[in-house]
Amino acid sequence: MRPATAADAPALTTMILNRCRWQEDRGLPSWRGSAENIAGQAGDGDMWLLEKDGQHLVGCTTVQSAAPPWGWTEQELAEPADYLYTTCTDPAYRAHKPGTLIAWWAVHRAALHGKQWVRRGCFHPELVRYYQAQRFRLIREVQRTTKRAYLMACPAGPVNAETITGALLRADFRHLRSPGHVR
Repeated sequence: MRPATAADAPALTTMILNRCRWQEDRGLPSWRGSAENIAGQAGDGDMWLLEKDGQHLVGCTTVQSAAPPWGWTEQELAEPADYLYTTCTDPAYRAHKPGTLIAWWAVHRAALHGKQWVRRGCFHPELVRYYQAQRFRLIREVQRTTKRAYLMACPAGPVNAETITGALLRADFRHLRSPGHVR
């Protein structure tokens, strides 16, 4: 994982549109109308990229310490937490579970930075099940104006590379053995 820069915006747009096509082919809503706006956030300092071999963009996520202004209790808002937004992966790498790698990276990074939680939200029950497989638990559902939001959280903590199954997962997490390589 590395911080995104403004120069990454074209590759991000392509990756996001690849995901949009995948979603639309399955009758799912997509971010097509927001792809360029999301990619344009690459130079803002909060977006991180997952790359393969330092060349191929596989995924992205935005990590912020600010929660959305709705849905979390005052007690939860007072707890140190990172919030994941706009996580997106290229479906060409789907078999390698890049979304899970990004989530586990975020959980590990949060622990290194003294956070207690990694939190995220989504609007689709299918994503709830997917995030639950990544060790997030559903905290609550909140009715927004036109959508139901699902708020989720995972305790921050170290991810041990040796316990991750599969050669690719171990390879992608080798950097976790030395915390100095995780920003």
